Amino acid sequence: MNNVLEVSGLNKSYGTFQLKDVNFTLPENCITGFIGINGAGKTTTIKSILGLVPKDSGTVKAFGKDMGKYEREIKNRIGIVLDEGAFYEELTMSEMKSIVAPAYSRWNENEYRSCMERFDLNPQQKISTLSKGMRMKFSLVLALSHEADLLIMDEPTSGLDPLIRNQFMNILLEFMKKEGKSVFFSTHITSDLDKVADMIILINDGQIVFEEEKDALLDTYKIVKGNPQELFDKTRKLFLSIQETEYSFTGITKNAVEIKSACKNILTEKPAIEDIMLGFIGGK
Repeated sequence: MNNVLEVSGLNKSYGTFQLKDVNFTLPENCITGFIGINGAGKTTTIKSILGLVPKDSGTVKAFGKDMGKYEREIKNRIGIVLDEGAFYEELTMSEMKSIVAPAYSRWNENEYRSCMERFDLNPQQKISTLSKGMRMKFSLVLALSHEADLLIMDEPTSGLDPLIRNQFMNILLEFMKKEGKSVFFSTHITSDLDKVADMIILINDGQIVFEEEKDALLDTYKIVKGNPQELFDKTRKLFLSIQETEYSFTGITKNAVEIKSACKNILTEKPAIEDIMLGFIGGK
């Protein structure tokens, strides 16, 4: 499987915050979820990859080529959806499109019109009057209209209602039906990734914690519940994190079999992505 993005030794300092030797790869034909709490380093990583902020050190390759040397060629194949947006407020969507479209050699006007109609967006409406959901839809329209091979999305569903978030997920699944497409999707709303992600990367405090296939990750870890009287120091060490009350405990672990042999009356459940994320960063 080819990699569409390779990040090696990425470092960036922002005041007291630092990205510290960030390394990961994005496989082709995958939706990769980039997760972490607010302030973990997701946006800084994405902006450093795209050259929107200068990195201190490290290399970024997209489609096998160095981003610094082939930036124009590479960005022609990338669709970008940022939480903060980058629009001129006084323009209409049609006027904004006329500024964006010439930058891409593969701009598809028919695709643009189809997406605008599908998302129920009026091209003559001013950007200053758009809601958060409409802005994100317009950003996605622009990203899809130049036949991008890689979508990079930074918190695109933050602040949106569940219906619009679900629409976004369905659009990504449709996008992935085309050959050679990939998505890098940063979010702290991990439930958005439960049904669409193939890979998960967790970042915390500027460092990559893990990079795993989603299904393998969910199969490896289990939520365990039981009576705290059955817990001892040796057993507690088998948990990634654990919460206890006088009457019960709930923990997350990849050692469910060992815990079952030590604690006879326990229940196990399959975790969500959020449970695993909080197990890693909340248990420290």
